Amino acid sequence: MENKFLAPAIAVLAVAVMSVTGCASKTDGSPQAAAPTANNARLTADQRQHVQLYTVQPSRFHRTIETTGVVDFDNDQATSVLAPFSGPVSQLLVPLGAQVRDGTPLATVDSPDFATAISTYRKALATAQTDRRLADLDKDLLEHNGVSQREEDQAQTDAVSAEADRDAALRALVSLKVAPQTIKDIQEGRRVSDTAAFIRSPIAGTLVERLITPGQLLQAGTTACFTVANLSRVWVLAQLFGSDLAAVSRGDSAQVVTGVGTNSFSGKVDNIAALVDPDTRSVQVRVVVENPGNFLKKQMYVRVLIQAREESTGLLIPVSAVLRDDENLPFVYVAQADGSFARQHITLGYRAGDQYDIGAGLRAGDQIVVAGGIFVQFMQTQ
Repeated sequence: MENKFLAPAIAVLAVAVMSVTGCASKTDGSPQAAAPTANNARLTADQRQHVQLYTVQPSRFHRTIETTGVVDFDNDQATSVLAPFSGPVSQLLVPLGAQVRDGTPLATVDSPDFATAISTYRKALATAQTDRRLADLDKDLLEHNGVSQREEDQAQTDAVSAEADRDAALRALVSLKVAPQTIKDIQEGRRVSDTAAFIRSPIAGTLVERLITPGQLLQAGTTACFTVANLSRVWVLAQLFGSDLAAVSRGDSAQVVTGVGTNSFSGKVDNIAALVDPDTRSVQVRVVVENPGNFLKKQMYVRVLIQAREESTGLLIPVSAVLRDDENLPFVYVAQADGSFARQHITLGYRAGDQYDIGAGLRAGDQIVVAGGIFVQFMQTQ
């Protein structure tokens, strides 16, 4: 009895299971197959006449990296002038912005060090002359048995020692920037009436900083007094991040734009820092720029456009093809085999003029809408 009713029940259950399974398969399969094209934009033949397509192909191009920078002195042509001697400042002689030559007096200092150095050289010079004369005399006497060999050797030693002291005193005067004429007067035995201590410019250029005032007490070798720089060429220190850094190398040409009128200046990448700035996570790139008319000033903010010499390869598409969705994400419309247009999100990379390098989302051979995209977007929402 149980078997009689059990068999039909099993058969009914099997049919029910097969029906449910069949329905589930049909329900899962059909929407998935239609999903890629369900929301695509479809245009009539006349509407397609107003849409322009572009075939995506690999392209080679030279990147132009745009960043910001700050103007600085060319430290190869600029120097900080330190006080060569101690003492209070008597007078400042040159105004800021003045052009100076190598050796131009910039200030006078009432310095005992200076007076001592001149006195020391006078004494050393006189002693060296006297000891050399005595040594030559002893040498002559030795030949006539007038002195012993020991006395003659001692005289030569004294002369050499005195000459070494004289030379050291002379070097001290030179390091203090004593005028060559003053040194010549001392050597020729003339009286030196003016022993003013001058702080002199060590290079030719422009006096761009004055760091001392009259009456200020200077410390030899420590107090910074002036900055003199050749402004015909300056440095622009630019900051690069991430992938931009890989595209830049030494020798790349650059344009510096000030934003003041139409002024721009040509330069070259001279150095790429070996370390990353721990605060900004950027790498400093130094651009050497010619500065006619001294227009570029220290600490001026500028835009820097670096033209990479190395070629890059990528998928370039016209800027006009790129649209934005409700979340401001970039996308393009890609032509499909069935004649529709599918929305495809993309990753924008470097912009080369009126083209974007696409990092992801497209492949070579894809056809995208480059004109009429707004119309296609409108039709997709209908």
